[in-house]
Amino acid sequence: MTHKAPGKSNREGLTLVQMMAMFSTEEAATAWFEDCVWPDGERFCGKCGSMRTREVPNAKPMPYWCSDCRSYFSVRTGTPIARSNIPMQKWAIGIYLCLTSLKSVSSMKLHRDLDISQRSAWFMLHRIREAWAGEAEGPFDGPVEFDETYFGGKRKNKSNAKRKDLEGRGPVDMTAVIGAKDRETNKVNARVIRSMGNTTI
Repeated sequence: MTHKAPGKSNREGLTLVQMMAMFSTEEAATAWFEDCVWPDGERFCGKCGSMRTREVPNAKPMPYWCSDCRSYFSVRTGTPIARSNIPMQKWAIGIYLCLTSLKSVSSMKLHRDLDISQRSAWFMLHRIREAWAGEAEGPFDGPVEFDETYFGGKRKNKSNAKRKDLEGRGPVDMTAVIGAKDRETNKVNARVIRSMGNTTI
């Protein structure tokens, strides 16, 4: 007997009330970001990566100083929000709204909810998406198997008008997909290959 998966109402996570209590002040939001960027308190310079850093009295012009590259920095330095003047508290709330919404949020909603300009909200959305996009995966560890296949309708099933647009022989009327499999982990990556003239993308 099959069981129906939990619905949208059964999702677990941080509630709005809990989130507001967690980021009740600018200092609390900054401390949270620092814990994410520098886990275990291992602070490093966002410009050169050096750990020879110290706190700056009164945190002016920035809270930390790097002894190696001799420059000031903060938890924002070297991150997608480095050039933003939006308070960290609003960044934390904006991230929460984006990640807990099924279809993300619009810049107009962030503009209203965070009391910032629509232009700043648009900037914030792009920086959040950039931060959560992740880095490209590296090469496989073990021996790799490659194979390709083709998907799509056959030339003979298409109209005469569409047939004229197809050039060359073979499966030019179909979409090529190439796949790679790591023999040791069985990890598989697949990518669609589209041909445009003599250029493959």
